[in-house]
Amino acid sequence: MSELYDLVVIGGGPAGYVGAIRASQLGLKVACIERDALGGTCLNWGCIPTKALIAGAEVYHQVKHEAAKWGITTGEVSYDWSKIIGRSRTVAGTLNKGIGFLFKKNKVAHVFGHAHINNPKMGCCDAGDRQFEIAVYDAADSARSGGVKQTVLARNILIATGAGPREMPGLPFDGDKVLSSKHAMSLAEQPKRLLVIGSGAIGMEFAYFYNAFGTKVTVVEMQDRVLPIEDSDVSKVVEKAFTKKGVTILTGHSTKTIEKTATGIRAVVAKADGSGEQTLEADKVLVAIGVAGRYDGLFDDALGIKTERGFITTDYKQEHPKYATSVPGIHAVGDIIGPPWLAHVASEEAVTCVERMFGAHAHDVDYASIPGCTYCEPQVASIGLTERACREQNLDVAIGTFPFQASGKAQALGATEGFVKMISDKKTGEILGCHMVGHGVTDLIAEIGLARKLEATVEEIIATMHAHPTLSEAVHEAALGTDGRMVHA
Repeated sequence: MSELYDLVVIGGGPAGYVGAIRASQLGLKVACIERDALGGTCLNWGCIPTKALIAGAEVYHQVKHEAAKWGITTGEVSYDWSKIIGRSRTVAGTLNKGIGFLFKKNKVAHVFGHAHINNPKMGCCDAGDRQFEIAVYDAADSARSGGVKQTVLARNILIATGAGPREMPGLPFDGDKVLSSKHAMSLAEQPKRLLVIGSGAIGMEFAYFYNAFGTKVTVVEMQDRVLPIEDSDVSKVVEKAFTKKGVTILTGHSTKTIEKTATGIRAVVAKADGSGEQTLEADKVLVAIGVAGRYDGLFDDALGIKTERGFITTDYKQEHPKYATSVPGIHAVGDIIGPPWLAHVASEEAVTCVERMFGAHAHDVDYASIPGCTYCEPQVASIGLTERACREQNLDVAIGTFPFQASGKAQALGATEGFVKMISDKKTGEILGCHMVGHGVTDLIAEIGLARKLEATVEEIIATMHAHPTLSEAVHEAALGTDGRMVHA
């Protein structure tokens, strides 16, 4: 007999495991099917292990290049590449086990394998009668050639299968010379030369990490600046910092061809108008040009789940969405439904979806106030509209920019690179956006997220006492700056 669940979640990443636990908290019988490790890409091959790698790079850089300015004398500084990579895997493994513990604590059944949703066993309109049959195959058997290992029944399904790195046409990932982000975080040997295609968060984080340990890194970006979705002033600071560190940045360049050679790869790049063509050679290339939805082998076309441009279609762009797909009883959240591809967004969507699915009170996901963070050094954090977006919308804005050079805490830390930039409505004081670049700013952005949620104005940020000396004082000063009242700069 196949076991019947109120909800079966397919995918155990930040959307899936959070949604499964929330459903269990509501008193439902829940199972989660995952064909890889619990925690998904974020925990195992993305957010968490990359931050562990970057933390190691920061320590090495400080000891090797900055110890003297602190009055600290060191001998020869070296590193063990295998231990650097091994630590990041240990961190991921520890958290992976933690999710397994949370499943047991919350009585969520964990089913390991590849899921395939069959047509409903009963009528699909009456939720009381509806039963979906989910066949579970071996984890690697997305082609479903090895036979069904287990069958699970579900009254409701939540698809949270995420997304994976997008390949360049004609250049599939091989894990050797052509790397995805997953490959780049676990290389057995450090490359001497690395070409990075794409300067979004993933590309820039890996560029920082490898450069810190001495790899010669070149970044190629089609847009006119690195981190193209960020405020242009932020992009300028990051590009200058990376160039100072020895990273070669080629913005406004497209990749015409990439071929594998006996010793590595050879790429031909040029400006948008075709000029400035040059040939680049490296040991490996990291392709960081975006992601594609992962629903291979998950369902047959006959089931009727609508997809568009490689992602599952839901109602998430509508008012008070339920994250419903085109098939009643099947919902989808997280990276599989499209941008923004962020773990914290996926988790919030999952909670809202589950609560609405089962009649609990739920808050809307505020897509206008999503914090975005890039964990290179200097770090980048942002929320709301950029200055360019405000100008394009003809908004009358006030802008305050406070440099960390003028921050007492930043001076004490030896981390004076960057700034906090506050953008507000000149008439109402509404916080339209905030953009930060510098040491530790990914931890500062939450204040602005809360302020926007509470509809606070810059005046209320000004009236909020910030402890001295802290980096958060830069937020206070930037708010003061929107009214021409900045004190320390």
